[in-house]
Amino acid sequence: MIIGNRNFETVGRTYIMGILNVTPDSFSDGGEHNDLDAALRHTEKMISEGADIIDVGGESTRPGHEMVSDEEEIERTAPVVEKIKTEFDIPVSIDTYKSAVAAEAVRSGADLINSVWGLSFDERLGREIAESGKVCCLMHNRTELVSPLKDFAAEVAKDMEEQLRLAREAGIADDKIILDPGVGFGKTYEQNLQTLAHPNFIMPAGYPVLLGTSRKSVIGLTLDLPTNERVEGTLVTSVLAVQQGSMFVRVHDVKENYRAIRMMEAIRDSIK
Repeated sequence: MIIGNRNFETVGRTYIMGILNVTPDSFSDGGEHNDLDAALRHTEKMISEGADIIDVGGESTRPGHEMVSDEEEIERTAPVVEKIKTEFDIPVSIDTYKSAVAAEAVRSGADLINSVWGLSFDERLGREIAESGKVCCLMHNRTELVSPLKDFAAEVAKDMEEQLRLAREAGIADDKIILDPGVGFGKTYEQNLQTLAHPNFIMPAGYPVLLGTSRKSVIGLTLDLPTNERVEGTLVTSVLAVQQGSMFVRVHDVKENYRAIRMMEAIRDSIK
């Protein structure tokens, strides 16, 4: 899969998407990188530690977050995307579910659109992605929790088939789609653990998977730890991602996850 100027293997390798939140209120690093110079310094640091792609987000998706206007999100993200593409040789993703923000990010140089609402929130987003020719990542999400009385895996798979239907109708090619099972979104604690155990099982077959678990509440609840002490828990999920064949992990702590992934890959590849 070509993302930006780089060819990413869709099987046999797990890549790192480094999180760059240019927001004042993200759940674990809000306000740390919402100045352009700070954002660039953090980008440089993540690249030096092993990031393969930088994911720029201008609106928090933490529980209870406030939605910002398209204009404000564009003002936060577009200059950062443009400057990263100017200063560094690395693919850049825009973390947005809004078509106007995605369009401006693409004009600024973004190579991938990463939507936490898939194509469900903004009906124009699918067309924007298709017309841009960029890769997209469509995440599983719901406004309500998946009912514990229903077959969880079947319900998630059904939701994601709907996302793929929307993608096809918009004209997005199959080979431009990555799927994200949405750990921490629209799921109970137990369902999040089930998602971690079988992310590929609950996703439609044939599509690469991105696993985003970094510092999330499922780790905090399991280990009874605050957001800034969830590195080890995140590393376990990244090792699982390698074992299960996920294409990407999306993380805050690049260095630690890079080392864990490379070690796990070396062990796995030694017995082929």
